[in-house]
Amino acid sequence: MIGKRGAGLALLGAGVIGLTAGCGTQTAPATTPSLHRQTAPLSTSLVTPQGTWAVTVMGGSATSENNFWQVFVRPAGASRWSLVTPEGVADNGGLVATGGAGGTSVLVGFRPSQALAFSPLAVSSDTGKNWTPGLLDADLADVPDAMAAAPSGQTLALLSDGSIEAAATAGAAAAGQWSRLTTLSALAASAPGRSCGLGAVNAVSFGINNVPMAAGSCVRRGVAGVFADTGGAWQAAGPVLPGGFGGDQVQVLGLTRTADGNAALLAAGSDLLAAWSDGGHWTVSGPVASGGVSASGFGADGSVWVLLGGGRAETISGPGSSWQALPPVPAGTAALAPGAGSGGYDALAVSGSKLTVWQLTAGAWAKVQVINVPIQYGSSS
Repeated sequence: MIGKRGAGLALLGAGVIGLTAGCGTQTAPATTPSLHRQTAPLSTSLVTPQGTWAVTVMGGSATSENNFWQVFVRPAGASRWSLVTPEGVADNGGLVATGGAGGTSVLVGFRPSQALAFSPLAVSSDTGKNWTPGLLDADLADVPDAMAAAPSGQTLALLSDGSIEAAATAGAAAAGQWSRLTTLSALAASAPGRSCGLGAVNAVSFGINNVPMAAGSCVRRGVAGVFADTGGAWQAAGPVLPGGFGGDQVQVLGLTRTADGNAALLAAGSDLLAAWSDGGHWTVSGPVASGGVSASGFGADGSVWVLLGGGRAETISGPGSSWQALPPVPAGTAALAPGAGSGGYDALAVSGSKLTVWQLTAGAWAKVQVINVPIQYGSSS
């Protein structure tokens, strides 16, 4: 379903990389005009060499702390999903996942809930069969791309107050050896931050040559806030959007590393855009009407999917392609994930403690698996 501004455009933009992290609630500098911040919900999926991972919430009411976040994996070459949520830590606050260094592991962060004031971490290199604990002594942000790991092992964490923490290696991250990379105020006060009127940081990633990247929400209309930390100085690294979006505040909802550079999901007014960078220029898709994002994610090849209201789902495969509407998703669908074969998607639908996996086959959704998750209501863990 194409939005009001027409076809996609390949446009030059600064092509580098950026990062984010913090603690508390992000607050835009007092001098900035009004910004109605948009972020993507935590439910998502990601693809690593180990397999395809999905993060979603199950159970009951968050108010009564009967919401329990879960991690599922479909190992590479397999067709069935398994429950692999790290045990022993309360996960009511939400989970954030990212591929580990070199794609050989996956890193999961627990957002604080109840009495926790820090974010426990867990790392697995065997598709979730075993988990090694780690620690971030701060409050992970409530966004799906709040963590990122470079092939070198350097790891970034975006905190709730918009600060970004960095760990030099995967081992340092697990050991709790983090240091401050930047704060929201410092990034907003930088030349590119002032140029866009940065109001919030929504995602971190790495670009070409392991350059840390950060992306967020800009007050200045028509500007996409993507930043790269090159040599200790932040530079603008985002796409230039078509002129039809000059009157819209632009907010980056997702940012990820790809084999060739980066992929991003942006909200511009009431539309969504996908964009891809090869490290030198950005290609921007045509728009698709949003109406509110309930979940989103990226494929390993830079493909993008979004769940929207009314059972709508849209996907786009990469530069030069157009948004494609999927058949209305099954009731309760909380996340999509790229299918096990070539093309296609799985829909993961939640009802209480039951996860139903639907597969898109010949233009229709077919039920292929049911997983009953052992939830202990009232346990808050």
